Amino acid sequence: MSGYVPTIGLEVHCELKTETKLFCSCRNKFGSEPNTNTCPVCAGHPGVLPVLNRKAVEYTVRAGCAIGCKISRYSKWDRKNYFYPDLPKAWQTSQYDLPLCTGGEVKITVGGEEKTVRLNRIHLEEDAGKLVHGAGGTAVDYNRCGVPLMECVTEPDMHSADEAVAFLEELASVFRFAGVSDCRMQEGSIRADVNLSMSRPGEPLGTRTETKNLNSFRSVRRAIEAEIRRQTEVLESGGKVVQETRRFDDATGEGYGMRGKEDAQDYRYFPEPDLMPVVLSDDDVGRIRASLPELARDRRKRYTERLGLPAYDAEQLTCDPAVAELFDGAVNAGANAKKAANYVMSEIMRKGKTAGEDGIIVGISGTQLAELLALVDKGEINLVSSRDVLDRIWLTDETPSAAVDALGLRQNNDEGEIEKLVRDIVAANPGPADDFRKGNEKVLSFFVGQLMKATKGKTNPKIAGELVRKVLSE
Repeated sequence: MSGYVPTIGLEVHCELKTETKLFCSCRNKFGSEPNTNTCPVCAGHPGVLPVLNRKAVEYTVRAGCAIGCKISRYSKWDRKNYFYPDLPKAWQTSQYDLPLCTGGEVKITVGGEEKTVRLNRIHLEEDAGKLVHGAGGTAVDYNRCGVPLMECVTEPDMHSADEAVAFLEELASVFRFAGVSDCRMQEGSIRADVNLSMSRPGEPLGTRTETKNLNSFRSVRRAIEAEIRRQTEVLESGGKVVQETRRFDDATGEGYGMRGKEDAQDYRYFPEPDLMPVVLSDDDVGRIRASLPELARDRRKRYTERLGLPAYDAEQLTCDPAVAELFDGAVNAGANAKKAANYVMSEIMRKGKTAGEDGIIVGISGTQLAELLALVDKGEINLVSSRDVLDRIWLTDETPSAAVDALGLRQNNDEGEIEKLVRDIVAANPGPADDFRKGNEKVLSFFVGQLMKATKGKTNPKIAGELVRKVLSE
């Protein structure tokens, strides 16, 4: 072992899911044709004036409340000056010395141990555009320019890739459940910069590097592990780590230097003259705090302590806000908590997962799920046929009961009618009936199968098994 220990801090950039951009009325929408969601304001034309999006401020404050930040009653805007093709104004409207939120913390669990990662600040700023590199050169898409972006800056409290990834996963969960961002990494709505240095225990922190724009948990992990290896090799060979901004290449699994690391003075921050300060009253903050929904960590505790669910179930049910809302809605509508959890974790999550997406599509309501489970409990349908019902009612408001009738799936629970059919089937198969009476229990499934075939699967399996055994035992 080298004796060197990594110290890691993260800068997490999270796009807010507002309808419009931060300083203009252009749509905040991913996937549009390049340069269609733009206007003179976000394109940086001379003489235009920005107008602040109130909802973006409220979302940032809500995020701060969710992680215990101190909410500033007075904050202001600053110009962060740098020249880059994706920034048409040649400055980014951001917050420097008076951000909206300061402090706060996020609790993570790594290796069975809980740890607290402190936040330094959350400030609100506008996103830059996107450079699209191709064989013919580099194009610029300004659709993302001006999208409201929270930057969450941690203290250097993490010391491994596992801790950094656990922090990002928990932070993304908080923001999704708080309703401020969808945190879809594949769309770039949450990205991370990794600040990392190596030092021996008891010694001052080493020189840090910053690896920029990591847009997946896997990339964050691999970039940290690669940078730990690189810095350790430099230090052990007697060299010095250079403070610089770096990129990580997913294809090669290696990082490379881009430029010398900038400090605050390099950006020539100065107050934005075209925007008024943001002033929040205690009533404003109280109202926003009251709008905060129950977060994933609190739900997990409620599911295990009040509903008696296993910790694994609670973890799975809080993987996505829509899943948790569906489960809660079903339980509130009268469903058994464990049965609802099992069905959500199997059938709903199977159907709701879409390839390439982080989230899960939930296409039914809690009331629909509770009714569907009740039909199974009453023996009117079985679990297998419930999938056909689920497919029919998905993304509709049709009731499960109506879907069962429309599909002709309602099971026959008339014991007298079922017993008559069983007797006819037994009479038609004397050989297998004798085998059962001689102790061959496996024959039972043959008769149940014949009964199901005769009724096209509409016989209650439990009743079928009981009546077949009764008739054969006579």
